[in-house]
Amino acid sequence: MKYDFDKRIDRTGTASYKWDQSEKLFGHADILPLWVADMDFEAPKEVVEAIKRRADIGMYGYTFRTQDYYDAVGGWLDRRHGWKIEQDWITSSPGVVPALSLLVLALTEPGDGIILQSPVYYPFYDVIKMNGRTVVDNALVLENGQYRIDFELLEQQAKAGAKMLLLCSPHNPGGRVWKREELERIGEICDAYGLFVVADEVHQDLVFSGHKHIPYASLSDKFAQHSATCIATSKTFNLAGLQTASVIIPNAEIRRKYNALLKTLSIHMESFFGLTAVVSSYNHGEEWLEQLLVYLEGNLDALVDYLGKHLPQVKVIRPEATYLVWLDCAAISGKPQELKKLMFDEAGVAFSEGSVFGKQGEGFLRVNLACPRSLLLEALEKFANAANAFARSE
Repeated sequence: MKYDFDKRIDRTGTASYKWDQSEKLFGHADILPLWVADMDFEAPKEVVEAIKRRADIGMYGYTFRTQDYYDAVGGWLDRRHGWKIEQDWITSSPGVVPALSLLVLALTEPGDGIILQSPVYYPFYDVIKMNGRTVVDNALVLENGQYRIDFELLEQQAKAGAKMLLLCSPHNPGGRVWKREELERIGEICDAYGLFVVADEVHQDLVFSGHKHIPYASLSDKFAQHSATCIATSKTFNLAGLQTASVIIPNAEIRRKYNALLKTLSIHMESFFGLTAVVSSYNHGEEWLEQLLVYLEGNLDALVDYLGKHLPQVKVIRPEATYLVWLDCAAISGKPQELKKLMFDEAGVAFSEGSVFGKQGEGFLRVNLACPRSLLLEALEKFANAANAFARSE
């Protein structure tokens, strides 16, 4: 392989949110952190070199979105996902989560009901509650090791007056890649009752073999007109710290409202380095991504194999996408505090504790696979040893 994903890189002392806060967050400085969703891999060398050239300018002033930016975003969506978009549809945000919050503010009123599908990426709760809106939980149903959508409940909630659906596609933490028929059913319900769909598709490129991501808005013009799609290079190419995302809004009036709020908050310009990252990633990062996906699938197989041999009581919800694995640890403990103590104090590892994704996540842990395989296996060994010792003590 052209790229070395096995190389372990010391990220401590770099103001890394993942690596430099273990003592503050978990009570121990020497924890192995496999929690927050960034990767322990170097970005594509073409992107690194482009950013270095940008840095060499020596002046880091205000930056606008260039034609290269629009061409790169549109070209990527067309090549990778078969979605042809208009340039005018593209706007931006400092990140996908800020975009979710901006869309909530721009398109709903205080007290409005906004639907999410738990267990779900925890900032979804924040952008609803902290903006004074009401969480409406269309909880996913876990059947035969896979999550499905409760469409009957979704229709009831839409009919009751909810205003917006935050759609996580592919889903985090469950790892589902929603099928065409599932997305079409969502669209039919939302169209019938006037729900606006905000699709967080930040994991769109991290899909495993045998599965295909379908952008929600690509299904039909009717669905596109009541939706906004949020994407970024952040997860795909490990560039989260550059604070840039693209927001695709086909409806001109909705886009006007969104852009007016961007201007009000004076966050309508592009990140100096983010611009370069987007263009270089989408134009030159495809080979790196293809090799990354092979490596991640190898990590997933290694995790399934290791836990099957050494901690078989843990059920792996095998993801179809993302580099995040959802583990059902109820056979060890269904209590969040016990699982935290087991991870942080006994095992010396940090996975994401499941209750932060919603009440349905109690008894679950989310593991970040995007690290060198030796690091992943080291963390799994630590956790399995601690969990087995915990079981013997019960």
